Amino acid sequence: MLRRARLLFFGFFCSVVHNTLQGQGTQCQKNPSATSLSVLQKRGDIILGGLFSLHDMVVEPRLNFSSPSPPTKCTRFNFRTFRWMQTMIFAIEEINRVGALLPNFTLGYKIYDSCSTPHQALRAALELMGGESRSGLEGETLSQDTCHGAVPVVIGDGGSTQSLVVARFMGVFHVPQVNVSHHYAFCQLLKKFKLVIKYVCNESLNVSQVSYFSSCACLSNKKEFPSFLRTMPSDFFQVGALAQLVKHFGWTWVGIVAGDDAYGRGGTKIFADEISKLGACVAFNEIIPKNPSQSEISPIVDSIRSSGVHVILVFAVEQDVAAFFDEVVRSGLTGMQWLASEAWSTAAILSNPRKYHHILQGTLGFAIRGVNIPGFRDFLLRLNPSSPNASEDPFLIPFWEEVFQCSLDTQADDQKADGKPSCTGTEDLKNIQNTYTNVDQLRISYNVYKAVYAVAYALKAMRSCVRGEGPFPQMTCPDADNVQPWQLLHFIKLVQFQNAFADEVKFDENGDVAAMYDLVNWQLKPNGEMDFVTVGKFDEATHVSGKKLQIQEEDILWNGNHTKVPLSVCSSICPPGTRKAIRPNFPICCHDCVACTAGKISNQTDTIECVRCLSEFWSNAERTACVPKQVEFLSFSDTMGITLMTISLTGSLSTSVVVLVFFLNRNTPIVKANNSHLSFLLLFSLTLCFLCPLTFIGQPSKWSCMLRHTAFGISSVLCISCILGKTIVVLFAFKATLPGSKIIKWFGTAQQKSIITFSTLVQVIICAVWLVVAPPRPHQMMPRESAVVILLCDEGSLVAFACVLGYIGLLACSCLLLAFLARKLPDNFNEAKLITFSMLIFCSVWLAFIPAYISSPGKYATVTEVFAILASSYGLLGCIFAPKCYIILLRPGKNTRQQIMLRILTGRH
Repeated sequence: MLRRARLLFFGFFCSVVHNTLQGQGTQCQKNPSATSLSVLQKRGDIILGGLFSLHDMVVEPRLNFSSPSPPTKCTRFNFRTFRWMQTMIFAIEEINRVGALLPNFTLGYKIYDSCSTPHQALRAALELMGGESRSGLEGETLSQDTCHGAVPVVIGDGGSTQSLVVARFMGVFHVPQVNVSHHYAFCQLLKKFKLVIKYVCNESLNVSQVSYFSSCACLSNKKEFPSFLRTMPSDFFQVGALAQLVKHFGWTWVGIVAGDDAYGRGGTKIFADEISKLGACVAFNEIIPKNPSQSEISPIVDSIRSSGVHVILVFAVEQDVAAFFDEVVRSGLTGMQWLASEAWSTAAILSNPRKYHHILQGTLGFAIRGVNIPGFRDFLLRLNPSSPNASEDPFLIPFWEEVFQCSLDTQADDQKADGKPSCTGTEDLKNIQNTYTNVDQLRISYNVYKAVYAVAYALKAMRSCVRGEGPFPQMTCPDADNVQPWQLLHFIKLVQFQNAFADEVKFDENGDVAAMYDLVNWQLKPNGEMDFVTVGKFDEATHVSGKKLQIQEEDILWNGNHTKVPLSVCSSICPPGTRKAIRPNFPICCHDCVACTAGKISNQTDTIECVRCLSEFWSNAERTACVPKQVEFLSFSDTMGITLMTISLTGSLSTSVVVLVFFLNRNTPIVKANNSHLSFLLLFSLTLCFLCPLTFIGQPSKWSCMLRHTAFGISSVLCISCILGKTIVVLFAFKATLPGSKIIKWFGTAQQKSIITFSTLVQVIICAVWLVVAPPRPHQMMPRESAVVILLCDEGSLVAFACVLGYIGLLACSCLLLAFLARKLPDNFNEAKLITFSMLIFCSVWLAFIPAYISSPGKYATVTEVFAILASSYGLLGCIFAPKCYIILLRPGKNTRQQIMLRILTGRH
């Protein structure tokens, strides 16, 4: 029942096909033998079918809407395809003549012109399936023998669209056996539907098809096309090679012009997907309609002009490409770098006419490997209409008339082309130089040659099958005298041989051969002819990454005869130091170049993101490299360091001057009256305080960090302790003058020294504990958004640092309080007022220091601390010793005992 259902479906399918062909204007004759299809055939033990697009088909315009579908006619004879057809005949005759491959066995052929259209290809396929004998349709009896004789394998077709139709038809059924009853029922069904077709009644319609030029990737689908194989690589590999070519030259803005067929649409879809993975974009994807008019192609050229594209892939068959470039020439479009698909990368109809030279020179394209077949040129030149067998070749006369642009005398007068001279058929092809006679680069012809030999090797394997070791059920072998299509298909799939050109021929699981292309460059010769120069190759079998495409760039001449690679980008290349910023509502290839922000770099062109430098590095001015950050600290060489150092040394020098003045005037009343021993100790401690800032200047080190804070803390406490001792002496000296008071004995010189020593020792202990537990240490402060590395001294223990400052503050506050209490005591040269004022300055400075220190960034925190030390030190020196030095140096008359006593008596202080 399943087989019967398949037969019924096939009958319905063929009926639809028949009606479609009628709708295309191709009339189906009642007498099948009177079909309008021309066939070139030769008998043999097995017949190979052939499909070649020897003509283009033109659809004549419809007169009105009520008229039937417009008729079609074949026109413009294609010399290149005619050479392909001759290659098939040459290979078959070579195999028959040599006889080593198939001894005592001959190959025949039956070749049809598919006229570059799917429906014509399908008509030819129907003829090939019908065999030699045909049955009538009206009132004729169908016998069992009428279905024998169909070809088991077809070489062709060239175009992918034609091959799609033929492959679908030939791979419809997978019925391994049909018995007599099924045969009779099916033949009656064919009679009922009035189909001019035969069914191979003993086997399925799974006829092998080996194409030499159909490259559509869709044909690799074995579920849809189980019997389709090809010696032409799939477009999947060609498109991959084109995408690698685009990547190699850095083109990111590419245009596409495709033919309106399976080859063009399928190939460009894969190409667009592939280049998008590589980061490139398609600016436009225009379709060339079949049999286009100028009004249909002109918008394509306008789209190219407005796109800004300089590299354009044209993925179409040569007939469509020729129509497109006709409009390109007419419109004056120049300066484009054309990329050619394999279908026209070496097409003579484009390279020979000089009108295309100025726009196509520099074209790059991939072409399959070409060879020189020995004896093939002589075989091509053998043709002559006056030869004995010329009448059997229906394609010879149109070929001859097209070559010599004449009309053979064998035609009737009304059939002669207007304006063409007569010719006799004795003309010599050796004097002709055209696509047909040019055998320098046989590429597609070589594919045809390999396809014929693949079938021959499959027949050899079939005939060499050993009984009991066969590949079919129960290990049977095929009948060598009755070749069945499905059996031959099995052996073709397993073919693997090395031909005379050292090329290995085999089909993979998809029926495809290994892809190998030559990268050809169109270059003008000095004589004005176009030459196809091989400038690289693409080998899919190379598994090393990045080595599949090899290019000799120095050999390439670009459009306009330039040696510099053309640039084709939507936006200019972003130089190092910038990044790409995508424009909203634009393709990804259209972008703006934005400079990297500080701290980030890009050292390559067209970088998507800038890279952040490591924390110890910063970007240079050009944002192209990370350089070590500038080290920043309070240096002796910068302005701030020099200023503070000068102030510090000035203060130290000033203190030394005061010491000298006091020493030289040590016996004067003013010096004696103010406890000269404490004054000299105070001056010594002030000198240390002025020198402490020098430890804060310069690059921090382990020892300088420990010294700066401890030296300042101890010298400051020593200084304030001396002032505290002076204040206590002043305060309690007045009480000692009262009758009966013995308090003065507790504040003698020894007691004063004890107070100073004890006060200072406390600070020494604090600093010692600080240095042992968590000492200050050098520290690198590296802000992420800053170009500098700040070298600081980390305090180590903040508690210890707070204790040092807090102890200084405690002594200062105590001293301020006592001095304030003693400010009005009547004593000789009472210092309480001066000490009070100096302590107010000291405390104010250090109270302001705390928030300023915390908020100051980097080295300015150190500057703040140094400023506080110097300001407080100058405050003490100026307030306590400046008035005394003034009297000693400028008012010596007041530095007498009488003046001191007078002040006591008058109460002036």
